[in-house]
Amino acid sequence: MPLVASIPSPPQGVWYLGPIPIRAYALCIVLGVIIAVWMSERRWRARGGAPGTMIDIAVPAVIFGLIGGRLYHVITDWQLYFGPEAPNEPYEALFIWNGGLGIWGAVALGGVGVWLTCRKRGISLSAVADTVAPGIAIGQAIGRWGNWFNQELYGGPTDLPWGLEIDINKDGAVDGLYHPTFLYESIWNLILAFVLIWAGKRFTLRHGRLFALYVAGYTLGRFWIEGLRIDPVGGVDHAVTFLSLRINQWTAIVLFVGALAFFFLTRGKDTVEYVLPRDGSGPPGEGASADPAHAADQADESDTVREADTSEKTPDDAEKSEDGEPAKAEATATGDAAGDASANGEEPAADEPAKTAAPAETAKPAETTAKTDEAAKTDVPVAKTGEPVKDDVVKDDAVKDDADAVREEEKNPR
Repeated sequence: MPLVASIPSPPQGVWYLGPIPIRAYALCIVLGVIIAVWMSERRWRARGGAPGTMIDIAVPAVIFGLIGGRLYHVITDWQLYFGPEAPNEPYEALFIWNGGLGIWGAVALGGVGVWLTCRKRGISLSAVADTVAPGIAIGQAIGRWGNWFNQELYGGPTDLPWGLEIDINKDGAVDGLYHPTFLYESIWNLILAFVLIWAGKRFTLRHGRLFALYVAGYTLGRFWIEGLRIDPVGGVDHAVTFLSLRINQWTAIVLFVGALAFFFLTRGKDTVEYVLPRDGSGPPGEGASADPAHAADQADESDTVREADTSEKTPDDAEKSEDGEPAKAEATATGDAAGDASANGEEPAADEPAKTAAPAETAKPAETTAKTDEAAKTDVPVAKTGEPVKDDVVKDDAVKDDADAVREEEKNPR
């Protein structure tokens, strides 16, 4: 029966450049990594991070991720490489270019590489996780096309117009069409990436919550897509199931529940997230910095406390300290020093009276009042007008009296 519409499979998945094989599966993985790193770098710089950070993180993350992805595949499909009925040799477990990378192991062990780098650089792991989440989803969407070239991980038979053609006798395939599960997952991941970008801006998801949303979104789609697949996971010619669910479906359930729990339990978290090294080794002019992407009304509590402590010390406070308690202490110390100098018969330095002038001036009103009271108690000469006689007038009268007395003695000597 002629096929009205279908998706053909590539005639080959490897090309040779002389003796060097160029495998489509590896090209798709590499292209996905490049796009994910490029996108994450742009998002990180927009968040205020130092340029080149995502590139530095990607190196250990990719290495750890490849190891983790392959380990998960070999552990869950060990019958393909070990045992009397294994179709492959044990050493072929190292041939990652033949396909077989478990995303669960890749993200888990790749995350260890990211954590080690973040700890070394002094930046927050949660901030990095939120930044790379959309890029990971897009990278997965591109990498899934490697399964198309290898004609693997397809679903059950279907008569849909977008059914996938699989070569006869390829992993036991028969003539007909199959669900293109690689395409389903690729489209799902692209949609998920755009949802993550939108949700991150709309709700300002921080502290790992955006990454948790990625995990929940991916596992939700993977659970449905995994149910369509017929590839033998955990067995040589059949998939190992538990309660009618495949191994990867159970993994998806556990991660989905864990991601949702993390998402809701951290909704009130407001600790500082560092996007620049805490030791001040970032770009010139940029020291340790909390996440500058926070809106004004979403500042972390610790940031607010830090700003409040800083705002307490203002230029006015500095001026007050010169006239306030520190100045009084300084004046007291200066007065003591001057007293010691006078006791030893020494004259105080020229600047010492100036330092003690301010306390003396403040005491003038009390001193003037005291002098006025004493003057009121003494006998002050009073003129006929009832006003006090001035001091210079009293002195002139005394001089005249002395002169008259001298002349009187001259006229009448004794």
